[in-house]
Amino acid sequence: MTRLSPRTALRRAAGGLAAAGLLAAGSLAVGAPARADTPVLTLGGPAETAVHPYPETGSPQKSSLGLTVHNPDPDEESTGYEGEVTYTLDLSGIAGVAELTPAEDTGADCEITGATAVCHDWGVYAGLSSIADFDLAAAKGSKDGASGTIEVTGSADGVTFTPFSTKVTVGGPDLVMKRLPFEQQLRPGDVQSAPITFTNKGTTAADGVLLTLMYSRGLDLPQRYANCEYNDEAGEDPFDGFVWATALCSVPGSYEPGATYTLGEPLPVKATERAFYDTFIYRIDEDSAAQRSAQRAGAPFSRGTGSALTMKKVTSSARSADLDPWDNQQEADFRTENTANFVAVGDTADGAVGETVTADLGFRNDGPAWIGYIRSGEPVATFDFTVPEGAVVTRKPASCQGVTADGTYREDQNGAPRYVCDASMTVRDGAEISLPFDLRITEQVPDAEGAVRIRNTWLTDPALPFDPKPADNTARLVLNGTGSADTGGTTDGTTGTGGSTEGSAGGDTGAASGGQEDGQTSGTPGTSSGAGSSGSTGGSSGSASTDTGGFLASTGSVALMATAAAVIALAAGGVLYATTRRRAERV
Repeated sequence: MTRLSPRTALRRAAGGLAAAGLLAAGSLAVGAPARADTPVLTLGGPAETAVHPYPETGSPQKSSLGLTVHNPDPDEESTGYEGEVTYTLDLSGIAGVAELTPAEDTGADCEITGATAVCHDWGVYAGLSSIADFDLAAAKGSKDGASGTIEVTGSADGVTFTPFSTKVTVGGPDLVMKRLPFEQQLRPGDVQSAPITFTNKGTTAADGVLLTLMYSRGLDLPQRYANCEYNDEAGEDPFDGFVWATALCSVPGSYEPGATYTLGEPLPVKATERAFYDTFIYRIDEDSAAQRSAQRAGAPFSRGTGSALTMKKVTSSARSADLDPWDNQQEADFRTENTANFVAVGDTADGAVGETVTADLGFRNDGPAWIGYIRSGEPVATFDFTVPEGAVVTRKPASCQGVTADGTYREDQNGAPRYVCDASMTVRDGAEISLPFDLRITEQVPDAEGAVRIRNTWLTDPALPFDPKPADNTARLVLNGTGSADTGGTTDGTTGTGGSTEGSAGGDTGAASGGQEDGQTSGTPGTSSGAGSSGSTGGSSGSASTDTGGFLASTGSVALMATAAAVIALAAGGVLYATTRRRAERV
């Protein structure tokens, strides 16, 4: 009997966010709903998993198998299913073909006894979550081309699970993507050529290939090929957490073992006027209907109308799963010389002693750039609010926490003189973020002013490194004003009433420094540490933004983005990322 230890770093990284829809290493197989009168949770993972043939000498090489569960709970405020869950893997179908063993860092608590693995867990978040990760290797004496099936089922009180099966095959293609030497320091409008190239290092030919291209909000693929389909509507809604656009290109043909192939013509990749920190992901898989369906993940796609994208052989046989999905994908990070103008939004309110008033505070991004730390998942800014004299906060956004007057840690959250709220890892160009506070009037103080500020996460270095207009980073909350109160925060740095959803789409296009590449550490209690590292390897994730415009919920109901290495681990395990959006709770 083998016991698998609980996952520590990636417990639910496949679910929230977060973030973005990253690529599945294998096609994500799902079953049909069983009944309409009970919640239906769908088990999934790669439709096929290939293992390297058993070697003549030495130990067999391992392939990864990641299992997932999808909870389609439509309630944006739901915490998902809460209760004990059991997952069972029937391994009898791969007897003599392959052996399953625990991954070094796996998911739920599992026990493997003979031809059965049983995993116990608690709860299933809404959206897509990781169950467990396993290693597969060819069984001793297995033959090239041998195959079998692993059957996965689930059980829990009050819910129904659709079963899942994955085919395990000995041998197959091994598509390895070549890393391209992109120029990473860009200006808006720059276009680079991407001569995407891969090699089949496997044991069999690939029957057609699927080129998957993912690019964050500041990038564009200006050429639209007839054999590619595009989902580039992501990012038009400034409150939508999804920051990725995707292109899926099917190229027919037989791609032989040992041969290298490249695009007939290099692919153009453009930095748009809203580019700042951006990532381009390019991945190659053997083509199939299941693979295309998995990469679409239910999103709408439209076909290109240009010429066909082609592949040509550079050097010098049935379809199988990829032997090593870890090397199918490469990524490039870009830093574009651009700026974003963050504008603080204040408010006014009037009330008698004992009354409670609501102040609609926040900020907006007047662009031109979007700001996204999609590698590190760190917040791009911190909202800082000092409470006016004669008032006490009775309700606040869940993403905010009370601190002392000088911004240091405060254990008692009741009646705090100051509040800080970390933004999510992305703030769109054109987005306006609203953070309502309820305040009880405790003393009649005419023209009582509270400070409103959008700043860097470093309390000791508050300037936003990408913002060329610091004058409008501050605004005011005025209680019981005696005249025409100014709340400040207009785009030109002059005073105004605040709260406007209209903002300039322009802004200085000069260089900005700091941000994601600085690796700073926050000096504000309760804020995340630093802006993170840009990095050059590993996958990227999507935003964990909410209907409050991109602030992280403090309840833990939205998963923080995984690190680059963690995302790659999940991608190789066959996890297709889905984005979940929740309303921020108020406490």
